[in-house]
Amino acid sequence: MQVKIINKLPASAVRKKRVCAYARVSTDSRRQEDSLENQTAAYERLIKGNPEYEFAGVYADQGISGYCENRPQFQKMLEQARAGELDLIITKSISRFARNTVTVLKSARELKGLGVGIFFEEQNINTLSGEGEMMLAVLASFAQEESRSMSENNKWSIKKKFERGEGMINTTRFCGYDKNEYGDLVINRKEAEIVRLLFDLYLMNVGCSRLSDLLNYLGVKTVTGGQWESGTIGGMLSNEKYKGDFHLQKYYTPPTQRNATRRNRGEVQSYYISENHEPIVSPELWGQVQEMREYRKQERNIGQDGTKKFQNRYPLSGMLICPYCGKTLRRRQVYKKKIQWLCSTYIEKGKKACRGIRIDDAALAGLNITEQTVVEEVIQNGKKSYRYTSKEDFDCGIRNSAGCEETKNGGVLQGINRPRRTVIKL
Repeated sequence: MQVKIINKLPASAVRKKRVCAYARVSTDSRRQEDSLENQTAAYERLIKGNPEYEFAGVYADQGISGYCENRPQFQKMLEQARAGELDLIITKSISRFARNTVTVLKSARELKGLGVGIFFEEQNINTLSGEGEMMLAVLASFAQEESRSMSENNKWSIKKKFERGEGMINTTRFCGYDKNEYGDLVINRKEAEIVRLLFDLYLMNVGCSRLSDLLNYLGVKTVTGGQWESGTIGGMLSNEKYKGDFHLQKYYTPPTQRNATRRNRGEVQSYYISENHEPIVSPELWGQVQEMREYRKQERNIGQDGTKKFQNRYPLSGMLICPYCGKTLRRRQVYKKKIQWLCSTYIEKGKKACRGIRIDDAALAGLNITEQTVVEEVIQNGKKSYRYTSKEDFDCGIRNSAGCEETKNGGVLQGINRPRRTVIKL
């Protein structure tokens, strides 16, 4: 028997492990930003200092919760792994990688199937080891429960502050007020002039849309430096803080959801503090504006009753019907200044409740709709168009059999073979 000795390859010929690091902080504060920069620099030194490692970058997300899977850098890292460009991921702890047990295990199993390991420094776990996944599942559950407990403690702390009458507000996004060294609201004299102007003009019958157009025309910027919107002005006109009061817990987070607030309509306890700080407008003026707002709602038939809401606000309000759920279409501003009509069920409950239909307001220009009309999207000659059928005919199973024909001016002409009366006229 002859034994042949095969010399091992020199260290320079062995392929190094392609190693990256993942870091995350959940807020955008300056202190956290410094922490993220320090983590990034430390990981780069760690990986480059190991002769067996090839530095493959540091992926870092800032200001994003670990419960969110759609973290840009996190997803970019996974894409690099799927492309076969990574062998190992180093991260500080399970909670930094993800706060959700499902996300941790799903990502770890996918990466393990690709031959990519995750090393958690604090727990000293490598997912490619035999007992790695079992330990990971247990510790990830603890991390998720710890996060939930911290969230509940935070909610309890906020509730106690509200009970003591201590408000929480970010004045960097609040026109009219600043905070002093004690955290109390003090009037910003320059911004307060804008607030008073809005209240005065509204009582002179200048609506929110025209107020926003006026401020933008005059070059007045919002406190964040952006353009004014009618919804922003409407919120300011109804804000009780401008008369010196403070309503605490106007919004709340449902127990089964995270990072999603809901308007508090009595679901949780709220607190109202009168004469909390110096007012910008008098309580009398504020009350007059609320009366005017309520009058305008009633005048346009906008109320809490879903069957009457928006019926008379625009000429076509209550006239256009969704072919899928039978509810009316609502006029909405989308994509800045673009106006569309959308299914009300789709708006309120999403596409799971109704696939919905939408049509540009410009496509309806020039059409004389005199009764409730069902709008259907159709494809004719490879182009998208719309078919209009009276609700009465639609309920009887009758459609515009001739389809729709686009005219030269961009309108839609109703078919001439329609068996019953014509609803749409040019």
